[in-house]
Amino acid sequence: MEIRYPAIAEERPRILVVEPNRTNLGVMARRLAEAGYRVTAADCGEAAIAELHRLSIDLVLAELNMPRMSGAELARAIRGEVQWNDIPVMLITGRSEPTSAVRAYEAGADDVILKPFHFEVLIARIERRIERARGVKRLREDNATLDARIVERAIQIGELRDELAKARR
Repeated sequence: MEIRYPAIAEERPRILVVEPNRTNLGVMARRLAEAGYRVTAADCGEAAIAELHRLSIDLVLAELNMPRMSGAELARAIRGEVQWNDIPVMLITGRSEPTSAVRAYEAGADDVILKPFHFEVLIARIERRIERARGVKRLREDNATLDARIVERAIQIGELRDELAKARR
C-alpha cells in the first residue's frame, strides 16, 4: 500500500507517537515517516501533552500500557480539552483481554490495536481515522460559515423591517 501525500511537508498529516520503549518508538516513527507522515515522538504521556500544546497534531498513536500516565489516561486528558477533542486517538496493546480495550474506549480512544499487527493494516486504519477527522473539521467549518450567513441575513431582515416601519409612519 502506497500513500501519496503532497510534497509540501506541512500538508502531510502529523502523527504523535507515544511509546516508552525507545527501540519501538524509533521503529514506529521510521515506518510512519516512510509511509509519508510527519512524525513527532514522545516517550510518555506528559511529553505527549507538551507536544499537543506545541504542535498541530492530526492523530495520536500511543501505547496503552505506559508508566505514570497510561494510554487510556492520555486519551482522557485529550478528550478533556476542547481544542484537542477531535484528534483521533489510537492505542496499541499487547493484551488480548477485553477489559483493557473497554477501558481505552471508555476513556475516549477511537481505536485499539492488538499486537502483533500488520503495519499495512495499521496505516490503513490511521488513514481512515485522519480522513474522518478532516471530514468532521470541514463539516464544522461549513456549519460555522452557514451560522455566520444566517446571522448576517437576520441582521439584514431586521434592518429592512426597521426601514419598512419608518416608511409606514
